[in-house]
Amino acid sequence: MKRLIYFLLLCLYLQVSYADFGVALGDKPKYKNNFSHFDYVNPDAPKGGVLTIPMTGSFDSLNSFSLKGDHEAGISMLTLDTLMEQSDDEAFSVYGLIADDISLSKDELSVRFHINPDARFHNGDKVEARDIVYSFQTLTQDPAATPFYRLYWGGVKNVQIIDNQTVQFNFKEKNSELHLILGQLPIFSHKSFPNGLKDGNAQAIGSGPYKVQRILMGRLSEFARDKQYWAKNLPTRRGMFNFDTVRLKYYQDETARVEALKAGEFDVLEENVARLWARAYSDNVLDKRGLIRKTFSHENNAGMQGFVMNLRRPLLQSKALRIALIEAFDFESVNRQLFYGLYKRDNSFFTNTELAAQGLPEGKEYEILQTIKDKLSAEILTTPAINPPTTDNKRGIRPNLLRARALLEENGYRYRNGYLIDKNNQKVELEFLTYSKTFERVTAKWRRDLKKIGITLNIRVIDAALFQKRLNEFDYDITIVNYSNSQSPGNEQYNFHSCNAAKTNGTHNYSGICNPAIESILPYFVASKNREELVAASRALDRVLRSQYIVVPNWYSDSIRMIFRNNLRYPQRLPRYYHGLSWAIKTWWVSE
Repeated sequence: MKRLIYFLLLCLYLQVSYADFGVALGDKPKYKNNFSHFDYVNPDAPKGGVLTIPMTGSFDSLNSFSLKGDHEAGISMLTLDTLMEQSDDEAFSVYGLIADDISLSKDELSVRFHINPDARFHNGDKVEARDIVYSFQTLTQDPAATPFYRLYWGGVKNVQIIDNQTVQFNFKEKNSELHLILGQLPIFSHKSFPNGLKDGNAQAIGSGPYKVQRILMGRLSEFARDKQYWAKNLPTRRGMFNFDTVRLKYYQDETARVEALKAGEFDVLEENVARLWARAYSDNVLDKRGLIRKTFSHENNAGMQGFVMNLRRPLLQSKALRIALIEAFDFESVNRQLFYGLYKRDNSFFTNTELAAQGLPEGKEYEILQTIKDKLSAEILTTPAINPPTTDNKRGIRPNLLRARALLEENGYRYRNGYLIDKNNQKVELEFLTYSKTFERVTAKWRRDLKKIGITLNIRVIDAALFQKRLNEFDYDITIVNYSNSQSPGNEQYNFHSCNAAKTNGTHNYSGICNPAIESILPYFVASKNREELVAASRALDRVLRSQYIVVPNWYSDSIRMIFRNNLRYPQRLPRYYHGLSWAIKTWWVSE
């Protein structure tokens, strides 16, 4: 009998490592198990007050997870807790929230989460293992769910209940970040969605810091702080979510939003439109309303915002045409004339980070590219990483247009009566799809310059809901997107760039790219054991993506522009990685 017990204990030891409150990707977590709060919060911040925030657009669905509809923005963040909480001070570390510990098996083929016995849903029910399983299976198996979750957690073979408070996820193969990104799983009660995710107005029963208080469909959502919130004293929640009420007001256009600020209708604004930041908010108006204007620095991964070209369209399968479209975009003039010089040019899918490819490939990045050199064009290994073309004040866009025209002629395009004609004797005519009139102004010069080399670009502005539908169905030639990347890119890269995502509606493979070299690089993101390997994989992917010319790179800012009431306070220490409005909601407070 003793031998049997010893054998069982040995098997358990070999299978499961010791549990921990926090884990990091390829490193040790910054915060120890007994930490009291994150450094970027004020643990003594007073509770109370109202925070009203403007949101652009509208919404017709309260279901945060369905593919269909234009979703309300606050329900997921404010009413649903996740298994773990990600630190904003580190590249990728997670700490206990609903799960009070995490255990990765020795063979790295499974992970266990133990549920905090104090965790409660808003209806009073305890959070149990069956709720974790229900949440995961709903998001990954319900046909009405957005396919992002199915791809993001695609490495999970199955999930099983160990006991009421313990759940285990088993993996198909080793995956260096899968146990961490499972910590991002939003948890809702198994009593949620009785008719599945096809019900666009069904709300999940969550356990988060706020409850839904009022909804005016398409116009307003209001959330009341749960004063009995089960996690309010956890280290990962202390000093956070301090407002008694958070109110989101939706505006269809930027003019209405600006006028609402002047009328004193909201408390904090993150201004992403450079023209408005420079001209719309006079000091007199701000002083009259007791408002402060301030910029905050950040170290965020800016990703890649740009005009993505849909390779599913026959015309845009021509690399020469895609290069010509990129050459014809005069960022310097647009930045100077429309953006008041406030932006920098995106130059990478991991802009503003060490993850961006630079110069010639070397070290581990070179080693990765060498293993797939038969799938690469020769110049990838021998020339510097591709950067977007530039223009100067004296010569302007003309040299770029001459290069573009020469390239097109070399590749069989001809000019006839002022139009560019392809090999099939068809005019090159494309549509730029957007939901914002702002991009009519931004693309106006691009449109005129393209006309000079015979390309017709039609601008079409549609409402946000229809735009989202067409984006989900990849029904566009060119549109504006943001490849939003974290400091530790991983499984989501499949959603952005894999062949499987290219043929699956609702994914973020906006370009439709399906490339053998990229397919070979993607597995490195889930196999990286440390930061060095992840950086190498990111640089290799970035280098290859940039060589495909699928995006006309746009712009980014290395600061966050905010306007807020003078009675609002924020912690003295800023997090390293954050976004303005979510930072305000989570860590700011009203002064007494």
